[in-house]
Amino acid sequence: MDTKTRHAAVAAAWIMIIFGVAAFFLPKVMLAVGNYSTAAAGVIAVCFVLAFFGVFWLRGRSQRKNGN
Repeated sequence: MDTKTRHAAVAAAWIMIIFGVAAFFLPKVMLAVGNYSTAAAGVIAVCFVLAFFGVFWLRGRSQRKNGN
C-alpha cells in the first residue's frame, strides 16, 4: 500500500467512524426533535443522509481536481 492509498483509506475510515457515531445518536436526536416537530425530525434525517454522500462526493471532486 503506497502513501496515497493509505491516506485515502485513513480519511475514509475517519469519515465512516464520525458518521457511525452520528448515526448511533440520530434516533435519540430525531425523537427529541420529533416532540417539537415531526417535519423537523424528517429534515434532520434527510440532511444526515445527504451529508454522508456529500462528503464522499466532495472528496472525490477534490481528488480529481488535484490529479490524484
